[in-house]
Amino acid sequence: MLLKLTGPPDHLIEYAQMARADFFKFESISNVSTYYFNYIYCNIWEGDCQPHQDDASQQVPIGDMWSGFPQYYSGILRAWYCTLGQCCDSGDCRITNNLTGLERDLQVKLHGQHLVQSVVLKAIQGFIKNPDSNKPLTLSFHGWSGTGKNFVARIVADNLYRDGIKSECVRLFIAPFHFPHVRLVDVYKGQLREAIRDIVLRCPQTLFIFDEAEKLHPGLIDAIKPYMDHYDNVDGVSYRRAIFLFLSNIGGAAINEVALDFWHSGQNREDIGMEDLEHLLQAEAMEANGGFAQSELMSGHLIDFFVPFLPLEYRHVKLCAHDAYAARGVQPDEGTLDEVAKAMLYVPKEEKLFSAQGCKSIPQRINFFLP
Repeated sequence: MLLKLTGPPDHLIEYAQMARADFFKFESISNVSTYYFNYIYCNIWEGDCQPHQDDASQQVPIGDMWSGFPQYYSGILRAWYCTLGQCCDSGDCRITNNLTGLERDLQVKLHGQHLVQSVVLKAIQGFIKNPDSNKPLTLSFHGWSGTGKNFVARIVADNLYRDGIKSECVRLFIAPFHFPHVRLVDVYKGQLREAIRDIVLRCPQTLFIFDEAEKLHPGLIDAIKPYMDHYDNVDGVSYRRAIFLFLSNIGGAAINEVALDFWHSGQNREDIGMEDLEHLLQAEAMEANGGFAQSELMSGHLIDFFVPFLPLEYRHVKLCAHDAYAARGVQPDEGTLDEVAKAMLYVPKEEKLFSAQGCKSIPQRINFFLP
């Protein structure tokens, strides 16, 4: 008895080929090679990458696999996909919304950021548990490089989506790489609006991450401002189940000053509250150079929470080093952890209190201390 292997109809294969050819236009417009995007993904976002991953077929998927299909045909293809047993009996398998896991990861994996742990968890819990929210959730992460902004964005993606940052319901935009040329801002606007609209149509709950957001052109932010506003829909599409994360260094120096003042006065950093920083960050964002200050996102008060990332101290660097070793299956002793932590640069010059690089370079630095 012969078994007939069924596949998608020929016309869907043609659409697949068209989609492959026109997979994600930002890449061609920005003239950024897949190699360098993959380098950023592996080293900054710490994706699951293979060594010397130069083959374009192995690059991080940054386009929506359904984006080249008309909505009618994408529905047919999804139905065929489900016949292969890849769909859940109820709900969307791509969306997990593991709030228990989110709370655990923020508490266990994130060090020295009590404000982030509290604000991010409450904001996302409230949004997920309220299906009738009158606007998308918009969070703005602020702090020095290496304090955990990218790391927390990954934790959010990992716990809300089955495939984490690689999910087709998640989009990561890195301002200087996806939108590097001011003269192409008008082109970028159309591409960005199209990309966001497309993924919202494809996924009932979406996550958009804008890294180095302070480098976004104000016109780009204003182009997507309606998607973050209090509208039932924009051109027939509802964006109320979207989450927008903006990551920037704006306000980093002001956050450090507050943390230093608490240290000088003998108070614990854990006593720093949102009331000490949120309004300060909002003022910093309004006055900063770049797209944030000049955009309607700020004047329209559309950011729900300004989330401060505190500078990391020596003890936090040791915890990060311990985690990096554990990820490699190594159990380090205290002496080794001290060696790694001491190799970091600390500021201010007099107190040498805060790690200038946070935990960002720890995974690379421990290579020098491995047996």
